[in-house]
Amino acid sequence: MSVLLAIDQSTSSSKAILFDDQCRVVDSASVDHRQHYPQPGWVEHDAEEIWQNVLTAARTVLVRNADQQPIGLSITNQRETLVVFDRATGRPLCPAIVWQCRRSDSICEELRREGYADWVQEATGLKLDSYFSASKVLWLVRNNTEVAAKLAAGEALLGTIDAYLIYRLTGGAVFATDHTNASRTLLFHLTERRWDPRLCELFQTPMDALPEVRESFAEFGQTTLDGALPRPTPICGVMGDSQASLFAQRCFAPGESKATFGTGTSVLRNVGDCSATPPGGSVAALAWVYQGKPTYAWEGLINYSAATIAWLRDQLGLISSAEESEQLAAEVVDSGGVFLIPAFAGLSAPHWKPDARAAIVGMTAYTTKQHICRAALESIAYQVADVFNATPFEGAESTVLRADGGATRNRLLMQMVANATRLTVEAADAADFSARGAAMAGLLGLGLVESFDALRELPLTATAYQPQLADDEAARRYAGWQDAVRRVM
Repeated sequence: MSVLLAIDQSTSSSKAILFDDQCRVVDSASVDHRQHYPQPGWVEHDAEEIWQNVLTAARTVLVRNADQQPIGLSITNQRETLVVFDRATGRPLCPAIVWQCRRSDSICEELRREGYADWVQEATGLKLDSYFSASKVLWLVRNNTEVAAKLAAGEALLGTIDAYLIYRLTGGAVFATDHTNASRTLLFHLTERRWDPRLCELFQTPMDALPEVRESFAEFGQTTLDGALPRPTPICGVMGDSQASLFAQRCFAPGESKATFGTGTSVLRNVGDCSATPPGGSVAALAWVYQGKPTYAWEGLINYSAATIAWLRDQLGLISSAEESEQLAAEVVDSGGVFLIPAFAGLSAPHWKPDARAAIVGMTAYTTKQHICRAALESIAYQVADVFNATPFEGAESTVLRADGGATRNRLLMQMVANATRLTVEAADAADFSARGAAMAGLLGLGLVESFDALRELPLTATAYQPQLADDEAARRYAGWQDAVRRVM
């Protein structure tokens, strides 16, 4: 049996997963890393800690499965998070600025006032927003003299987490990223599929500090995982986490959609070769490029979904676990008119209001923590509905939403999503879909499977949820949500 090792470097942890040639999990290990909040709205990671955690997780799996040496290593990663590191040593020069970080909001607002927003979106498919990587670079150039000097001298490199890991894994022999990650930076021209010198100039980003861009299915050098592998092993199958889960869900045809429920939620729809600017506040990105042919996707980004449940637990102390939120929410038939708007870091798609702030509205003396827990779960479902309602696609529209991520274990939440979107929700029974998608890309790139059709035949089961609320009741509840959103806007 052939096995492939996938690294899933996410916002909260670094996981190593061993897959067989049918993309079934053989074994896995995970190591959490710390979240740093040095100022309100700032979020940082220690990229050196992440690198060491990747090695620890991988070694753990490899030692436990010493009789099964992987034929390849695949990588999926949190996107948009920026790492600046030393060209000579590969060591980070400053904390990684995480995709959630809002420190460069003022830079984006400055550029919007100067009239760059439409041009940037036309070139990149993205909003001029601090969610993406480029304004983080400009903030560092303006505020970190050491980083600015090393970038100017050609002594520093910058990239998303995948490029940083590939550099460390290959001992500096390969500095490369893939199209899915590059297209999330605000520095990459979406249709020309190259780093754009005009965008690099706008964000004061040296082009020689950026990685080479390769197809997800290409080889990205070889690694021994710092000696954990007995021989050099090819790195193949590199994808940003959301596109990787779209790939794992077999959303290969235009109109097919998925939602990944993690810290935030990414709703992604395959739009084939359509590179047009999406309607309604969504953004465009490359889903993948295969044998020179691009496939595009429209994405609605929701920055607080499972993180909202963590907020109930960690900040308010209303629950002791995520599972308890489902139990409490099920004790009431509705939210009692309560709506929780989780704009803890502003509102993303389809609203894009970074200055919006979270609120709980509609409370009365009747309100209990059960109602608040239910409102928190409903907020996740309503945000997914917001994205779908704002981004109609005139191609082969699907009536099915494929779902993955840890929150899919919450059956009440999945039913809420079906009720709110009026779609059939197919929640995957398996976990680790981002890693699975990267591994599938690795299987194709390494020649272990021959085609997308062969990937469709790999085993996958899901639990289906049909809308249960009557149309008029679903519409009434959704109208209440929309009114609550307007209040925080």
